[in-house]
Amino acid sequence: MERLICLAIGYLCGLFQTSYIIGRMHQTDIREHGSGNAGTTNALRTFGKKAGALTLLGDCLKCVAAILIAKALFRNSCPDILPLLSLYAAGGCILGHNFPFYLNFRGGKGVAASVGLVIAFDWRIFLICFVIFFGLFFTTHYVSLCSVSAYLTAFICVIVFGELGAYGMDRPHTMELYGVMAVLTLLAFYRHRANIVRLLKGTENKIFLGKSGEKKA
Repeated sequence: MERLICLAIGYLCGLFQTSYIIGRMHQTDIREHGSGNAGTTNALRTFGKKAGALTLLGDCLKCVAAILIAKALFRNSCPDILPLLSLYAAGGCILGHNFPFYLNFRGGKGVAASVGLVIAFDWRIFLICFVIFFGLFFTTHYVSLCSVSAYLTAFICVIVFGELGAYGMDRPHTMELYGVMAVLTLLAFYRHRANIVRLLKGTENKIFLGKSGEKKA
C-alpha cells in the first residue's frame, strides 16, 4: 500500500507540466512545436534560454517535492525502507510528467524530473551524473546522448552504493530498489528511442548554448 501511495503522490506532482504552462503563457502548445515534446530541451529551442531554465527548475523541483512528501509521510511508519519509497515517489513523478492524463498522456521524457530524483535521493549520484552529462555535452553537444548516458550512470551508481550498504535496507528491499531504478532507466531509453536512432544514423541535432538550436529534441 505504501508503494501505491508514493506512486500516486509522485504522479500528482508530475502533472505540473512546466513547459506546457510556459507555452500557454505564450498562447501556444509547446507540443505543436519543435520535437513535440513537453520538456526542457524543446522549451529551450522553442522559447529560449529563460524558458528552458525555468522548465528544468520546475520539473526538477516537482520530483524533489514528491520525494520529500513521501519521506515526511512515511518517516515514522516505514523508516527502514524510506529510500525505496522515495524512489517509488520519484518514479510516479516521472510517469506523471511523461504521461499526464489531462494532456492525452503526451508529456516529456522525464530527464529534468530525474535530475530532481538524483538530487533528493543521493547527492553523490547527482555529482557523478553532472560530470558525465556536461563532460559529454561539451564534447558532443548531443543532449539525448548526455541524458541516456547520465541515466545509465545513475543506475550503475545506485547498484554500487546499494552493494556498499549505503541505503541501509535488507537484501529483498535493496534488490527491489535496483528493480525500480532499472525500470526507470529502461523508460528513459524508450522515451529517447527516436533520438537513439538518429544518433546511430548520425542525424541527431546538436544544442549549442550560445545558439538557438535545431528543430528536433
